[in-house]
Amino acid sequence: MATNELGLFLAARRAGISPDAAGIHWSGVRRVPGLRREEVAMLAGVSVDYYARLEQGREKGPSPSVLNALSRALDLTPDAREHLYRLAGAAPAPAPTPAIEHVDSPLLRLMDAWPDTPAFVLNRRLDILAMNPLAGALYSGFANPRNLARMVFAEPEGPAFFHDWDRSAQGSVANIRLALGYDAHDRATLALVEELRASSPRFSALWEKNEARGKTHDAKVFVHPVVGRLTLEFNAFDVRGATGQQLIVYRAEPGSPSDDALRLLATLAATRGATTDEVDARISR
Repeated sequence: MATNELGLFLAARRAGISPDAAGIHWSGVRRVPGLRREEVAMLAGVSVDYYARLEQGREKGPSPSVLNALSRALDLTPDAREHLYRLAGAAPAPAPTPAIEHVDSPLLRLMDAWPDTPAFVLNRRLDILAMNPLAGALYSGFANPRNLARMVFAEPEGPAFFHDWDRSAQGSVANIRLALGYDAHDRATLALVEELRASSPRFSALWEKNEARGKTHDAKVFVHPVVGRLTLEFNAFDVRGATGQQLIVYRAEPGSPSDDALRLLATLAATRGATTDEVDARISR
């Protein structure tokens, strides 16, 4: 990984904002994508020289007020703002806490109690730690459903299953970038990044964009090999007492074709008779 992550992140975010979006009037030909350094400095109320030193890694430890100003100037999302703080060493957090890979039994039982709702638990690098039978049925077309990023970039079933593949690809990369903001030295996450950069040019290109965001609430479209197209909303919930874990829950709009397809999938999952313990064993092996 690069040593000047703060500077690379600032430069990437600067390149991703158009002058029009930032409210800057301009004319003629621009030689750089996005904003110029002097434009970001003006929007943030800092000197051009100071901002240039930040990007170049020659200035360390920007104050919270400067980080707040840069967040506004670069129009950062809440996730990206927190990521900026962590890269600057200003996040109000202790040393990285080892992520918990084991899913507690009460949560496994809760997911089993939702036979009509796909639910699974992720860690920050998008490893699937456990899933209930319906989530297992949802991902049954994958030979190795153990990590969402690999399912998107490395599994041959990915492009057909994820209807808006590029959107899923962007989200996966941004999630992993966010994970490294919590622990830049996590060996498993670094190994995953190197593996996918080596095998996927698209992952490599998206990685250079330096976007960082997590899962919250959204809608996704999947094309299941048995029941066909599914439009599902999801919510992500942090698991209290389990550092780095999130519970992901999908639902279909009641009465919709996707709801009918999900009910059919639930019937197939029930007929198969899989339990969460069996699915978890499948993920862990």
